[in-house]
Amino acid sequence: MLRLFALLLLSLSFPGHVVAAPPQTRRVEDFNKDWKFYLGDDARAKDSGFNDASWRPLTLPHDWSIEGRFDEKNPAKPEGGGLPTGVGWYRKTFVLPATAGQRVYIEFDGVYRNSEVWLNGQLLGRRPNGYVSFRYDLTPHLRRTGGTNVLAVRVDNSAQPNSRWYSGSGIYRNVRLLTTNAVAVDQWGTFVTTPQVSREAATVAVETTLRSASGGRRRVHVETAVVDAKGKTVARHSSDNVTLADSGVVTQTLQLKKPQLWSLYRPTLYRVQTRVFDGKTLVDEYETPLGIRFFEFNAQSGFSLNGAPLRILGVNQHHDLGALGAAVNVRAMERQLEILRRMGCNAIRMAHNPPAPELLDLCDRMGFLVMDEAFDQWQKKKNGQDYHKDFKQWHRRDLQDMVRRDRNHPSIIAWSIGNEIREQFDSTGVRLTKELTATVKRLDSTRPVTSALTEQEPDKNYISQAGVLDILSFNYKHEGYPLLPKSFPGQVFLATETAAAFETRGHYDMPADSVRVWPLDGKTKLTTGNRDFTASSYDNARPYWGATHESAWRGVKQNPHIAGLFVWSGFDYLGEPLPYPWPARSSYFGLVDLAGFPKDAYYLYQSEWTNQPVLHVLPHWNWRPGQMVDVWAYYSQAEEVELLLNGKSLGVKKKQGDELHVAWRVKYEPGTLQAVSRRGGQAVLTRTIRTAGPATRIELTADRSTLGADGKDLSFVTVRVLDAQGNLVPDAAHQIRFGLSGPGLVAGVDNGYQASLEPFKATERRAYNGMCLAIVQTTEQPGTIVVQAVADGLQPASLLLKSEASSTAAKGAAAAGTAGN
Repeated sequence: MLRLFALLLLSLSFPGHVVAAPPQTRRVEDFNKDWKFYLGDDARAKDSGFNDASWRPLTLPHDWSIEGRFDEKNPAKPEGGGLPTGVGWYRKTFVLPATAGQRVYIEFDGVYRNSEVWLNGQLLGRRPNGYVSFRYDLTPHLRRTGGTNVLAVRVDNSAQPNSRWYSGSGIYRNVRLLTTNAVAVDQWGTFVTTPQVSREAATVAVETTLRSASGGRRRVHVETAVVDAKGKTVARHSSDNVTLADSGVVTQTLQLKKPQLWSLYRPTLYRVQTRVFDGKTLVDEYETPLGIRFFEFNAQSGFSLNGAPLRILGVNQHHDLGALGAAVNVRAMERQLEILRRMGCNAIRMAHNPPAPELLDLCDRMGFLVMDEAFDQWQKKKNGQDYHKDFKQWHRRDLQDMVRRDRNHPSIIAWSIGNEIREQFDSTGVRLTKELTATVKRLDSTRPVTSALTEQEPDKNYISQAGVLDILSFNYKHEGYPLLPKSFPGQVFLATETAAAFETRGHYDMPADSVRVWPLDGKTKLTTGNRDFTASSYDNARPYWGATHESAWRGVKQNPHIAGLFVWSGFDYLGEPLPYPWPARSSYFGLVDLAGFPKDAYYLYQSEWTNQPVLHVLPHWNWRPGQMVDVWAYYSQAEEVELLLNGKSLGVKKKQGDELHVAWRVKYEPGTLQAVSRRGGQAVLTRTIRTAGPATRIELTADRSTLGADGKDLSFVTVRVLDAQGNLVPDAAHQIRFGLSGPGLVAGVDNGYQASLEPFKATERRAYNGMCLAIVQTTEQPGTIVVQAVADGLQPASLLLKSEASSTAAKGAAAAGTAGN
């Protein structure tokens, strides 16, 4: 999302112009505070005189579903997360200062779903799609200086089921109030491209769309500057005067010498500053992010960034933030990206909808590649109440808005027009693929277009038969990868979904070399599985259509014509709790559980995707005496691993051929299990797992101890239940109760267990396999926050968090987010 804000008039002076002292050129106000909410339906709520005194006050973003109780009877069903949906109303009363001759707009980044917006009783519009950003012009219906205005928003998520995963409900993304002069840059009105890039020079092309509501013809010109990360102007251009009636486009070209290229580990960002003059009067200022880079997809060599070959090592991410639900929080998204970066992940597929604009900002800043995706269905439904009902009327507008909003993000390397679309199997797929691809290309011809497919036989795949996709992307079926170049000659390939293996953190089913296929096919209900609704963390459970992580990664690794992959999925997400029925209510697919704790397969990818030494040993070491236990080790930057039990060597193992781990079958005895990786006879890493005794105490660890006092910042506090020697107790299930003093609150709790029916909005949580999580949120008051955790029979624990009013905490958070880039 383009970041729009007023710039100081003295920040940049163009030679030859005397800048008049105009009124405010562009004002963007955070409009998230002082809303009132009612869960239910009341048609009178649209009227400005309606009495909302009894409604609940709150600050956006807000997801009312996550506040509810899990219930199998909730109409979203377990596939939708098992949480309540329904209808909700939001109202906000506000007074505007003098805005004579100016336009006032309300901007919504996303409302799920079927939103209707009124101002002072006048309907402004309706948007059914819950993932698109939109705005309305408030100007014709505003009560000016001193008058009271009332915005009312009705959100209808009652028609269920409408999603294959948890959607959330409400105004779950940010809202802004925008004020401009009559002549201004249009919504998402700049398009910045770099048609020629080298390490010596770059050409920057800027296309600016202007809109005038002045009622007459205006003589305007545009002055554009490129500013580097240090604030230095490195290029500038002033356009000729143009005559503007209702709207017009100004095209400019700027030259940069020795540009700093945007890359994964040095994601340098410039800013394009646009200044619009009506005669000699400065009437608008607008800013666009710019990352200078060039990339290529090639059928033979795969993907390259800035001329260097690069394998796309990505994951799929749904939009929920675990215990926070769908309500957008920048720090929560940043934390997810940090965890994925440590695994070696360099790309995110936004599954299967346009993301929050702040997530794209983070990917720009942190150096992630992005596939931006529009739809999970077209005209043919996947659920009875899903987007197929709105596709015919809204798909063109929704797709255009996604591309126009997101096309200036350097992180985006591909547009996806759909995921596993059912028109793939009939001739309508040809027509719709051509139409959607052409819609994208009219707005952005600089990036490839793809669609995530399942059918690898050309004669049966009507989307590929359209012949317009730049990349053929396939989900699963890695066994067919070797045949793709012959089946689709000259095409570029991506693996948009791989694996989909099931795992529950800290649970292990043996023998580890026996793969559980749950269910066996699409017609058979699951009759096996585990009674406690768990799945083995040995990477030995999968659905019939999926694969283990090891076999799926080998399929990509051994086929260089596959430019990269997106593992399904990065994090567990609410909803789609395959393979289990209720009470399972969230997914088992993630490499990281819902609380943000990595599962064992995370370290498989870390050992393959990073250059750092890795040694990860599983499982825990609390078993029945004499039980045969399978011990695995993922390792890298070493030649071999030796395993020792109570000081006695159990042998040295080396990966052979295409193996991705080493394994021992060990007769259990309590004590110390130790693994040592070596290279050239020298120890690289040592990992030790000890048999845990009875649980005695709680340990608290915060991911960040210095926070910003902005009412939004978060600290994720990990709880571990330990024995007297400090070992994690792997089956601890104590009820942990949280207390908090100081300027903060507990925003959510979790433990990562997919079948837990405990509420997320609470101040207590049962530990699962020895761990749980508390999410602490700041208020707008600085001070010290004290977090305490107690449980029956355990020594309590506490920690201190510092909430600062200055920008110090924000700068520290930004630095933490980019560590290692």
